[in-house]
Amino acid sequence: MRVLGIETTCDETAASIVERLPDGRGRILSNVVLSQTKKHSAFGGVVPEIASRAHVDALDTIIAQAFKNANMTIGHIDGVAAAAGPGLIGGVIVGLTQAKAVAFAANKPFIAVNHLEAHALTARLTDGVDFPYLLLLVSGGHTQLLAVEGVGRYVRLGTTIDDAVGEAFDKIAKLLGLGYPGGPAVERVAKNGNPRRFEFPRPMLGRPEPNFSLAGLKTAVRIEAEKIAPVTERDVADLCASFQAAVVDTVLDRSRIGLQIFQQKYGRPSAFVVAGGVAANMAMRDGLQKLADQAGLSLVAPPLELCGDNGAMIAWAGAERLSLGMKDHLGFAPRARWPLDEAAALPGARA
Repeated sequence: MRVLGIETTCDETAASIVERLPDGRGRILSNVVLSQTKKHSAFGGVVPEIASRAHVDALDTIIAQAFKNANMTIGHIDGVAAAAGPGLIGGVIVGLTQAKAVAFAANKPFIAVNHLEAHALTARLTDGVDFPYLLLLVSGGHTQLLAVEGVGRYVRLGTTIDDAVGEAFDKIAKLLGLGYPGGPAVERVAKNGNPRRFEFPRPMLGRPEPNFSLAGLKTAVRIEAEKIAPVTERDVADLCASFQAAVVDTVLDRSRIGLQIFQQKYGRPSAFVVAGGVAANMAMRDGLQKLADQAGLSLVAPPLELCGDNGAMIAWAGAERLSLGMKDHLGFAPRARWPLDEAAALPGARA
């Protein structure tokens, strides 16, 4: 089964063709990603209108390149998948509309993919992970712990009650003048800093529910930076290192609680999976690896090129769903918000 996947939920225009073999293994035949970083860097973040227009300008070419790299034509694929949300609604509409047009013109099944589900299932594409597994989803817009029971079956164990991890990294980068994208900039500068110079809080540490809160930590960094202003290059490095250490400690503590809750309900997970853009942070990976080792679990993290937004994860999620007979009508509406676990209802929580 071969599926074309299209991703346009934020500032990457991406298309990919992925093959799902009869035994359930996956193979990436092409994966083309065009980043818009340069278009948004002057603004210190993604500008939705600019992102949408850039998707319109590039998507035809990106899809054509995906077919060329796979040495295929549209007749070789069995379905067309697109990220239908959550994300910036203008960008979502661009990719979703294009995917519907391709599916209609080629008379192929159409699959509307939840962008978060695509991140959640990437571990099955790269490592063939069996259900159920514990997922830590950490990205610019989402921070969640989920039990992944099967395709389309997710139970949210914990979520952020304010900022997502990636969002916090971006805001600290902006505060310290490190530019956009913020996460990689903070990680790069932190390598030369002292993570013990500043004693930042570890929000929610030890709480029995595995939720996250990063707004207070972000505020603590701002207060400290204002206190020692004007900051030197050394100060910035130490602030970044201390902030990153606090985030990692917090994520590890929350993940430890999430693992305990998972085991109480499901027994031993097949793996501990981390996905999303922040999964590319090596300090985060190192900490999670130690946690997994302590629990006697395998840590599964995507290769770096599959941590951020990409078409391969959309195509794979589409193939997983299509293999189970799941497909969608061409009237499927784009969704700016689309929680994986729609039954979860935590006041103030982000979907």
